[in-house]
Amino acid sequence: MSKAGKQYRSTELRFERGWLRLVAAACIAGSMAAAVAAQGEPIRVAMIEGMSGPFANAGAAVERNLRFGVERVNARGGVKLADGAHPLQLVVLDGKGSSEASLVQLRAAIDQKIGFVMQGNSSAVAAALVAAIDKQNAREPDARVVFLNYSADDPALTNASCSFWHFRFDAHAGMRMDALADVIRDDRSVKKVYLLNQDYSFGHDVSREAARALKERRPDIAIAGDEFHPVGRVKDFAPYIAKIRASGADAVVTGNWGNDLTLLVKAAREQGLNTKFYTFYGNSLGAPAALGDAGVKRVVAVADWHPNVGGAASDAYYEAFRARYPSAADDYLVLRMPLMIEMLAQAVTRAGSADPTAVARALEGMKFDNGFHGSTMRAQDHQLFQPLYVMEMDRAGTPGVRFDNEGSGYGFRTLLALPASKTAQPSSCEMARPVR
Repeated sequence: MSKAGKQYRSTELRFERGWLRLVAAACIAGSMAAAVAAQGEPIRVAMIEGMSGPFANAGAAVERNLRFGVERVNARGGVKLADGAHPLQLVVLDGKGSSEASLVQLRAAIDQKIGFVMQGNSSAVAAALVAAIDKQNAREPDARVVFLNYSADDPALTNASCSFWHFRFDAHAGMRMDALADVIRDDRSVKKVYLLNQDYSFGHDVSREAARALKERRPDIAIAGDEFHPVGRVKDFAPYIAKIRASGADAVVTGNWGNDLTLLVKAAREQGLNTKFYTFYGNSLGAPAALGDAGVKRVVAVADWHPNVGGAASDAYYEAFRARYPSAADDYLVLRMPLMIEMLAQAVTRAGSADPTAVARALEGMKFDNGFHGSTMRAQDHQLFQPLYVMEMDRAGTPGVRFDNEGSGYGFRTLLALPASKTAQPSSCEMARPVR
């Protein structure tokens, strides 16, 4: 494309984005004007997340997404119950990324009589919360809590360690890895893979699931390395990059997230490592900007949605989020998070009550479709099934990359789109349900 053509296309993209934002803003204003004011007592939902420490950026991103969902529900008049309309209220509690601090915050939420708790940015924390909530609900049936999990992807949480009180709205590690492995299967340039993951339950899940999925789809691929690093404590990943280079690996598979991912890809760029990166979260929190041109056609990620999925409804939803959070640094819509809020609101309405037990029963088997993203909460194990997309990083404006990420000039195009029906996996969950 000529320089003039590029300039024209850049202007065209800016015009399209500006127009869509105006439409989205108008839709938001119209919804708010038409909404019946929710005057009833707020239905509070507590977010327990690391809002300080090495993963504070990930916690802040979660808060933006959940707040966006809460505001959309409230703009429509809140949740309708027999005594009138009730707004949702988000209560943010700093779990500091640790199980101990998160359990303290869980107690604080219970003491405030909050019946709905949300967390996700650590499977270890999620497991601790599930165990504590199981005990709490058995001990105090009049002060029960439902746990809504938006990101903790340990498969055990909806298998051997499943709980009636826990609902997962993200694809678990095995589901995500199968989607990535479907793309790796067709990439004949990959002969050796290096597995590098965070040293906690989720990182070990990713490593195990990667070895399984690759063996099933590409038994010819050699595992050149399988390494774990401390969570949130590595400041310089150069030594790990040197090991990857020495192994002769063609690709890296990592479930790293937050600052651990950003620093990893930054080190790869600085060291000139030209392997492919197959990631769970390579489309987020500064990773595309950190890689720059070094990531073009080399970084692959998997998610339940991304801005370049396409379609008028998807575009309008994304533009509404961007209108709410216009800063480029805040440009990270994690669709499942606001949709989780929407499903909670629908379950409360269906139950006709904010009682946690009634709402949990209403969530079981629920089908939800926002017009471009259909999902189902399986009653057996409380695992949500929704579409998954495997995507490849490229420059904004190239075919399939209409929107960039976080103002970086780089975005992602879809390589593989899996409908919800193709993402389901069997579950070993044997769930004990409350009598009342």
